[in-house]
Amino acid sequence: MKEYTENELRTKAEAYCAKTERCPMEVEQKLGQWGADEEMKARILASLEKDRFIDTARYCKAFVRDKYRFARWGRNKIVQALRLKRLPPEDIRAGLEEIDEDEYSRMLREVLAQKEKQVTGRNDYECAMKLIRFAVSRGFTLDEVKRYIHQASDDAYLD
Repeated sequence: MKEYTENELRTKAEAYCAKTERCPMEVEQKLGQWGADEEMKARILASLEKDRFIDTARYCKAFVRDKYRFARWGRNKIVQALRLKRLPPEDIRAGLEEIDEDEYSRMLREVLAQKEKQVTGRNDYECAMKLIRFAVSRGFTLDEVKRYIHQASDDAYLD
């Protein structure tokens, strides 16, 4: 494996961060793979943060937008993923503000309606439990899911 100077590593890290938003933990891991020691990692990370190649608040906002719009994750799963990346709680909270409540509710309804077509059970209760387990595993809160299932069953009686 080639040994890199600190400047070469900084340049590689800048290019790595320029491609897409990165969190400090991802960059630190990549620097480790490239052969940087702990002191060098700290200096390079500080430099990247100073030059705004890394910005945890910006990263959290982008992560939240991507995960709830494209991966269709709920809040809980998003928060858990951000915590695993060791990001500051205040940046996580700021990131969650990116969620548009109407869009989020609509997305939850769509995800559950789509899953509802695939769910089979002996009775309505069993089907509802399967939907709840599915949605909670996607990171939605139990209250959010119950609210949707309750609305859906009310709507069914209106037909």
